[in-house]
Amino acid sequence: MHLLTVIGARPQIIKAAAVSRAISNGFSDSVKEHILHTGQHYDTNMSQVFFDELAIPHPEFNLAVGSGLHGEQTAKMIVGIEEVLMSRKFDGIVLYGDTNSTLAGAIAASKLHVPIFHIEAGLRSYNRAMPEEVNRIVCDQLSTLLFAPTQTAVDNLREEGFFGNHRSLHRKVINCGDVMYDNSIYFANVAAERCDIMERLGLQKEGYILATVHRDSNTDNPQRLEQILQALVDIAHKDSIPIILPLHPRTRNKLTERHRLLIDSEPLIQVKKPFSFLEMTLMEQNSLLVMTDSGGVQKEAFFFGRPCIILRPETEWVEIVNHEAGIIADADYQRIVDAYASLAHRHVIFPPLFGDGHAAEKIIQNILSWKY
Repeated sequence: MHLLTVIGARPQIIKAAAVSRAISNGFSDSVKEHILHTGQHYDTNMSQVFFDELAIPHPEFNLAVGSGLHGEQTAKMIVGIEEVLMSRKFDGIVLYGDTNSTLAGAIAASKLHVPIFHIEAGLRSYNRAMPEEVNRIVCDQLSTLLFAPTQTAVDNLREEGFFGNHRSLHRKVINCGDVMYDNSIYFANVAAERCDIMERLGLQKEGYILATVHRDSNTDNPQRLEQILQALVDIAHKDSIPIILPLHPRTRNKLTERHRLLIDSEPLIQVKKPFSFLEMTLMEQNSLLVMTDSGGVQKEAFFFGRPCIILRPETEWVEIVNHEAGIIADADYQRIVDAYASLAHRHVIFPPLFGDGHAAEKIIQNILSWKY
């Protein structure tokens, strides 16, 4: 079986590592994976280092589309993916998450009647203003096998009629668990052995807060970004706790002079370049808590038993909030400060909501057993 894996952003590279590892370790005789990088996001610190560090096969195809307006970027990717799909016989296309690369892969494959296997199917924020929400809904509708990471994701698809009797559709929903949980288990010990980021930054376990901000709803709105940064500054100052802020290139480019002066006013705010995957893994594991607008980082915090303040008005990972392991604070200064006060010293329980650490193997097994 020949599978085309489409990736285009850093989180997809990380997720793909789990499936590539499963193929290599247990299915190399029956599955040949071909990786296509759309180039949706490309920066050495944000992409290349992840291929090297996670031992992922380097892309066989690279579209190098770069940044651009959503329509322009997606159109270029559709053209490129279509050309690759037509260049040889593929038994299916593997798509991750909810980026423009996901959307482009789903559209190109559906037009050519190539089976679509969507990993992280069924996630919903119920906010259509998010481009990611539109992307994931469209991809789910076009998919053949929908690999849901949680029971909540399965329930979302059930509510949308995916378990109904669609005579013209031949598709299946599988609750396989989360491939990122696979990765967290696998790489936790690797990170501890290989990384000295804690020593280099002079940090102690549970002696700092890890914060990330990259979503355009925060970075493109100076007032929202200022609310977040002001909350970080005041929390760091009040509790004399370092806050480590690895800045996504997008966020760094959006900082105004006012933002920079605000950050510089508090020496406990440590602005860093993006961490590698292993560095980020270690930083998440050892933090007191995590503040983020990233869906992936929310989950990783949960995997490592760290409370999370969610810097968005909603989350796809409602399980985290329902189990009181996370609080939605949006970009609201007072809500962020209050959430920190609530979570910093609370005893939180982290039940196994995201599978058993073997999601990638279940995905490949289901693909191989699927009757076309």
